[in-house]
Amino acid sequence: MRRASGGRQVLAQTAETQPWAVAILEDRKFDDVDVTVRFRPISGKEDASGGIIFRARDGRNYLLARANALENNFRLYTMIDGQRRVIASTTVTEPKLGEWHAIRVVAKGTKVQAYLDDALLLDHDDRTFTGGYVGLWTKADSVTEFADLVITGTPAK
Repeated sequence: MRRASGGRQVLAQTAETQPWAVAILEDRKFDDVDVTVRFRPISGKEDASGGIIFRARDGRNYLLARANALENNFRLYTMIDGQRRVIASTTVTEPKLGEWHAIRVVAKGTKVQAYLDDALLLDHDDRTFTGGYVGLWTKADSVTEFADLVITGTPAK
């Protein structure tokens, strides 16, 4: 849902979902893509995360870069037929609840780079999906706000 936060409109995930909440922007597909979003994890007991979906075929098949305010990791996943698998991970200081953070994904060819708060943390080669839609992601009982989504890239043919 859209709501006011800090004097501006944000997209907020507030409903508890099992296992994850997925919003796919199906207006444009991209081959190579550079996506940035700011996210603010507000609360969650099971999970307090935000992520960027990219190279999505649909809501069950995509790549995902996500940070979680309840865990000290930043991860890259494949989602294939609704089954999530970690393909790259690093240890980080948990993003603070109630504060804005930034995630950026740059996917060119098979190279995928993921940034958290402007730091390149994951640099991975992946051939699972070569192009697709972009979207946003949370999990379980996360209440997360998203703002300033910027997408540039090469539109898929």
